[in-house]
Amino acid sequence: MVRINLTVDGARVADDVEPRMLLVHYLREKLGKTGTVVGCDTSNCGACTVHLDGTSVKSCNVLAVQADGGEVTTIEGLAQDGQLHPVQEAFRECHGLQCGYCTPGMIMQSVDLLKDNPNPSEEEIRLGLEGNLCRCTGYHNIVRAVQHAAGAGASQVPGQTEAVQA
Repeated sequence: MVRINLTVDGARVADDVEPRMLLVHYLREKLGKTGTVVGCDTSNCGACTVHLDGTSVKSCNVLAVQADGGEVTTIEGLAQDGQLHPVQEAFRECHGLQCGYCTPGMIMQSVDLLKDNPNPSEEEIRLGLEGNLCRCTGYHNIVRAVQHAAGAGASQVPGQTEAVQA
């Protein structure tokens, strides 16, 4: 067993884990963060996408010990003070989901995309979500949701303050 210390959705945690435990299994089984979905276990679908130190990663492709000392944000950590994150709200408003299986990963990847590019074109959105698969929607409403979120200022990451522009 290896001792890890990290912050998950703003809460400090310390645990003993097996060195081979994947981050997705740690989040779901040890911390109850079941919004992080186990999809393919091969990093192909993106359903397990979370943020590690502010960057989206496929948590089925990261060992829990690799997150030691880091900060993880899951889909459960996006909402603040009972308010959905603007990307979560946009997916709801624009019907950017059907079965919902890919939705947590799509939202987490979209938040990261908008952080890096607050006003992406449709092509940039499609490229930015390329590693996340949806088998239900055909992506049209997902792209619309990201565009809607961009218009709502969704590039703000929880815990960050908005930069003042000159």
